[in-house]
Amino acid sequence: MSKATKRTTRPRGFAPWKPDADTIALLDDVRDVLATFRAFLPVTVRQVFYRLVATKGYAKDEKSYGRLADKLVRARRAGLIGWDDIRDDGFTRRESTSWDDPADWGQAVLRSASGYRLDRQRGQDRKLVLWCEAAGMVPQLERVGREYSVPVYSSGGFDSVTAKHDVAEEFSRLGSSLVLHIGDLDPSGVHMFGSLDEDVRAFLEALGGSATFTRLAVTLDHVEEFDLPTAPPKKTDRRSFAGDTVQAEAIPPDELARIVRSAILERLDRDVLAAVLEVEREERSRLVKQVSGLLEAIS
Repeated sequence: MSKATKRTTRPRGFAPWKPDADTIALLDDVRDVLATFRAFLPVTVRQVFYRLVATKGYAKDEKSYGRLADKLVRARRAGLIGWDDIRDDGFTRRESTSWDDPADWGQAVLRSASGYRLDRQRGQDRKLVLWCEAAGMVPQLERVGREYSVPVYSSGGFDSVTAKHDVAEEFSRLGSSLVLHIGDLDPSGVHMFGSLDEDVRAFLEALGGSATFTRLAVTLDHVEEFDLPTAPPKKTDRRSFAGDTVQAEAIPPDELARIVRSAILERLDRDVLAAVLEVEREERSRLVKQVSGLLEAIS
């Protein structure tokens, strides 16, 4: 059989699996982690890894991380771990909107009216933005930011000049922005934050906007507060950096949500927010009544 037609022995699609005793014990530990952070799912494999390191004595090295990642792939193929529990790179889908019939359309309109929301940062002196280095953590952060209409940005790793220019254009339309940054405490994370801060602000100076960048996590205080696992910088990385490294995904998801929510609330004018929420409730109630009456009239 030629190389082009040789079949692989790796599992494809849904694949039955009988893990050994050690793997069964590992998956039980993973389920404990997932149960603890049920309200914050999906979590990344690395977040699971750091929780196992912190709570189950799992070895903190890349070999152990790779083993965990492989086991989770097999477990998900076999139905032993839920597909929606783990966040990894997904796919992109674009589909035109359609309905089954007029009644289906009417229900969609009513649901839209019931979910009516104002920009909850309306009237604030500056717009808050969350920026996360790890794209896999975006759904968790978006869940917190959504309550206050705080958008979440991430382009992963070192951001391209195109991404920074495009973001600067968006920020210029906001007027004044405060960017709360979540990234690794390592040479890449620190230098990426500096590059993002300097480059976006430089673009904004020409575009007529302004932004302030604040490193929200990981900080040295977080390392001590949560007893986060550390590692020395890679010997091959020559960039200036003092101390051990820590990844943002090492912070427990619930604690990260608390950090982000507290940071947002500290920087919002509560009276302005309360006034916006009151207007939102009134307009939503009125809109639902109007839409319901319209749908009854045309049914």
